[in-house]
Amino acid sequence: MSTESAGPTGREEDQYTVVDTTEHFSGPVFTVITDTVTMPDGGTAARDYIRHVGSVAVVAVDDQGQVVLVRQYRHPLRQVLWELPAGLRDVDGEDPAVTAARELAEEAGLVAARWEPLVTMHSSPGCSDEEVIIYLAGDLAPVAEQFTYSRVLEESTMTVHRVPLDEAVGMVERGEITNGVCALGLLAAWRRVNA
Repeated sequence: MSTESAGPTGREEDQYTVVDTTEHFSGPVFTVITDTVTMPDGGTAARDYIRHVGSVAVVAVDDQGQVVLVRQYRHPLRQVLWELPAGLRDVDGEDPAVTAARELAEEAGLVAARWEPLVTMHSSPGCSDEEVIIYLAGDLAPVAEQFTYSRVLEESTMTVHRVPLDEAVGMVERGEITNGVCALGLLAAWRRVNA
């Protein structure tokens, strides 16, 4: 990789310097920002983006090779989508693996005895800094009898399904699964499981 146009430390990113930041909106999940950025040619440009708390997702595969998927309404698209059990990293200082385990319990009613990091992705780097950590979970069992969680709002109509992993990958290829986190998680899990 050439570093001819890189900054003083040799990193390409050092060519871009934030000289001003304006916060337009701040909510519990994301903040809308405009940065004024100095470009490599010395000019400046305004860059709007969303600062996001981050997320986790879980590819939970059972002993029969079936993956746990949920169907959830997503208002920006006005559609119900196939997705992985997933959620926000909105508890300060919480280990993302703990967040993932909680989301699997709340959304799918499951616990997993085996966890491994699968892949980390940036969901939409052109407009958001959201980082999604995707885990592979196995050795699944139902949550303990005393576990309680009440789904509200969009989650109140969420449904949970088990689909053979090969079929779920086929759903990605046919365009039936369009959620990027779900698609990448399924493809990465299929490769890991079949390696």
